[in-house]
Amino acid sequence: MTTHAEPDGPPPYYPVLLDLRDAPCLVVGGGAVACRKAAGLCAAGARVTVVAPAVGPLPAEVTVHRRPYAPDDLAGARLVVAATDDPAVNARVAQDARARGVWVNVADDPDAGDLVLPAVAARGALRIAVSTGGASPALARRIREALEAAYGAEYGELVQLLWRLRRSWEPRAIAGGVPGARRRHAWEQVLDLPLLDYLRAGEVDAAAHAAQAVLDAALLDH
Repeated sequence: MTTHAEPDGPPPYYPVLLDLRDAPCLVVGGGAVACRKAAGLCAAGARVTVVAPAVGPLPAEVTVHRRPYAPDDLAGARLVVAATDDPAVNARVAQDARARGVWVNVADDPDAGDLVLPAVAARGALRIAVSTGGASPALARRIREALEAAYGAEYGELVQLLWRLRRSWEPRAIAGGVPGARRRHAWEQVLDLPLLDYLRAGEVDAAAHAAQAVLDAALLDH
């Protein structure tokens, strides 16, 4: 794999968030790592197929083929994870995938693929991803655990609230001619509110009303 990293450092991966809803994804391997990767893809809404002679526990929606990997398994896949306990098989999957232009992650050899899968702290729609470029999954996991302790469930509720408000308010503001800078300022004012305190206290309606008042004032001021 050719990269522009320093010779003694991991590759400077470009972080992205993929919309994999209903996208066909392939996981080759049936051990604990492969099952964890498959479950994560399912949680993202992907249509997951697992190929391996033996497999561990998997979500019910996963399609399982209990047999060795074959190149034709890649047909139609948008994303591939090679996670067997055989480095030679993983390397073959990576080579086949890259020859077809399919993004591939190799669990035991990040440099052999196109991407690494970060450790993720999830709070509803909030995703905080941590990666060391494959240098130390253990460190990434520790940082993820620290983030999970720092960002509780209320942050997921906050993201959901802001999503609802944005879907309803932004079209009105744009139609009303509110400039982009003024709209951005309004959202900053919303975030200055004690919304997390409301949510921690279970006062979801109070949080919504406080935020809506700020947004309505921005429309009127314009």
